[in-house]
Amino acid sequence: MTDSLGLKRTRRQKSQRVYTLLFGLTMLGLATALVLNALEDSIVFFYSPSDLRERSISPEQRIRVGGLVELGSWKKAKSQTVHEFTVTDGKNKITATFNGILPDLFREGQGVIAEGRLKNNRLFIAEEVLAKHDENYMPREVADALKKSGHWNKGSGSRRSSGEPK
Repeated sequence: MTDSLGLKRTRRQKSQRVYTLLFGLTMLGLATALVLNALEDSIVFFYSPSDLRERSISPEQRIRVGGLVELGSWKKAKSQTVHEFTVTDGKNKITATFNGILPDLFREGQGVIAEGRLKNNRLFIAEEVLAKHDENYMPREVADALKKSGHWNKGSGSRRSSGEPK
């Protein structure tokens, strides 16, 4: 009789371990889902100008804007460190200002990613600017948007020698 009582106890202990393990895995899965849901907007590498029109982003939030520098839009102030340019994805555009030294590879018609804060729907204050270093650097989302709008040119800007501002 003691053998059957001991056997029932071990079965009960095993089933309790299994239920505890299943409960723990369920809680871990739920916690992971909640964290990923909360970070959904932060995981985005950059926003295109079209994405900015669709979303409401607070001015305090630091974001990245990616696209092409529109031809003829790059202006320098007399101080040579204040720059204004337009970032476009072919459908929409946003004006960006940057106070500092731009990368040597920054040119009109080439890809750019600017990091900073959105002042309003039409003006982006960039704190850092990353320029495209070759054709392969074009982010997939920007390339897809340019292809859809008909502005895609695989070698755009790569053979251009007149990258100086007007």
